Amino acid sequence: MHLDERSPRLEELRTLLARHARPDWTTAVDGVLVSKVDRPDPPAPSMTGTVLAVIAQGAKRLALGEKVFEYRAGQYLVASVDLPVTGQFLQDVPGQPALGFGLTLEPSAVAELMRQDGPGDARRTPGGAPPGIVVSDAPDALLDAVVRLLRLLDEPRDRAVLAPLFKREILWRLITGEQGATVRALGLADSGLSHISRAVRWIREHYAQPFRVEDVARLSGMSVSAFHRNFQAVTAMSPIQFQKQIRLQEARLLLATHPGDVTGVGHRVGYDNPSQFSREYRRQFGAPPSQDAARLRHAARTPAAALP
Repeated sequence: MHLDERSPRLEELRTLLARHARPDWTTAVDGVLVSKVDRPDPPAPSMTGTVLAVIAQGAKRLALGEKVFEYRAGQYLVASVDLPVTGQFLQDVPGQPALGFGLTLEPSAVAELMRQDGPGDARRTPGGAPPGIVVSDAPDALLDAVVRLLRLLDEPRDRAVLAPLFKREILWRLITGEQGATVRALGLADSGLSHISRAVRWIREHYAQPFRVEDVARLSGMSVSAFHRNFQAVTAMSPIQFQKQIRLQEARLLLATHPGDVTGVGHRVGYDNPSQFSREYRRQFGAPPSQDAARLRHAARTPAAALP
């Protein structure tokens, strides 16, 4: 069972998040995000980045491939790979905003902590790469460190010295916590996760091009069978499904600025068949490209991608 929503830690976390929320969700501490969503928005596509996200009030639901993740007040999510998701903030109580904390996870910082911990505690994950997204209840020690980091937003004199220390503590709580395998894999240069991350980056950079899975497996330094198994474990999708997700997200971004060129946009993201593009777009976003483009044109832009 996750933390009691009336706990003092969560109450202070809510207060700090509500006080320091900005329209662009950034803060004075590098890599720290504060989210405040006053009303539920329709599900929106985004990329996760590599991030820790903690919910203090309300909830967030993410869809990755066929998997759906939901985390609520007192729970956290870790994304160890930059993955294409569809997300939506939810309000548990009408009139109360959803509030969340985000921290960018740097592989180099994870690796440094693991070196200090010693080789005997590196604890490589057996059986291949861990999932790219995980959700858990937030232990008291993790929430304490998050609250102390956010307090520095009110203490500019202490920020430069103490913020790096509190970030390291948060990372340490993650590395040694329930989802430590996923976080530790970020810091291992030769982990299954690092190999799949290489493939993910390549597909994102070349999403409009057809590719052979055998070639991407070779690029990742894995056999085809190991590549398939680990890619599915990390991303909850096959490589071809992953490419399609990226194509459709890019198409939606392009349609927001080129709403009258549906065929051209489809071609730019890799679809030679306009009917296939329209069909897959509608299945992903619930409306055909032309209709969705009109909706995007009239909708106000929001920083929904800032926090998974």
